[in-house]
Amino acid sequence: MIPLGLLFGALVGFALGLTGGGGSIFAVPLLVYGLSVSAHEAVGISLAAVGSTALFGAIQRMRMGQTEARTGVIFALFGMAGAPLGSWIGRRLPEAVLLLGFSALMLFIATRMWRTAQKKMRAPAQDDGGRAGTESACRRDASGRLHMTSRCALVMSTAGVGTGILSGLFGVGGGFIIVPALTFFFGMEMHRAVATSLLVIAMVSSSGVFSFVAANHHLDFALTGVFVAGGIGGLTAGTAVGRRISGPRLQMVFSIFILVVAVFVVVRTLAR
Repeated sequence: MIPLGLLFGALVGFALGLTGGGGSIFAVPLLVYGLSVSAHEAVGISLAAVGSTALFGAIQRMRMGQTEARTGVIFALFGMAGAPLGSWIGRRLPEAVLLLGFSALMLFIATRMWRTAQKKMRAPAQDDGGRAGTESACRRDASGRLHMTSRCALVMSTAGVGTGILSGLFGVGGGFIIVPALTFFFGMEMHRAVATSLLVIAMVSSSGVFSFVAANHHLDFALTGVFVAGGIGGLTAGTAVGRRISGPRLQMVFSIFILVVAVFVVVRTLAR
């Protein structure tokens, strides 16, 4: 189990470093179908492993000046408030319902990100790195600094709490919600959003893990440690590759990853 755990952890870390959120999407299916862990137990392991790996990546990105820490911390605080509610709901759902709901969410996000990336690639002259556009709910000044208006605060609190609920419910760090939210609503450039999402994932995941353990659920610390060890190596490689891919193309790669995993989970769940 240790070799597979290291390999799967590396895959999760690679996706996390590449996209800022794909890691958690891979973690649950790999644990359930690759290591025969129950879906509910996989939620706790995923949160702990992805959160720890994301923390390592967040520290690296912050040292490089790529993280918008103020926005990330505020977003994460709202997410940490929602995570316990998500965990409470998840414990009361049948495993099949949990997995199918997980897949439906992935399909929605994959479709949305693919369409957005296509629009940016068709109109490169109008693309300013994601800091403008009709979808952005928050304004930025010429230097790119976010203005925290009442409308912006409302959107951030709603998106943050929603991310926390989904994190606790599905055992994900929430990056595949956080990255689109940071780009769509807060006008953040894609690569900066990826870096900032790692900070948010680390904070939100910690709240989810606390709720999971507080409910007296079993958390396999040995398997979690193996996942983290593999994840750190994979994250470093994913970060290096991500620097060589443009924002729109990175979004498209992200959406393809999500789509493939979603279809796989649906097929396996319905085939039971």
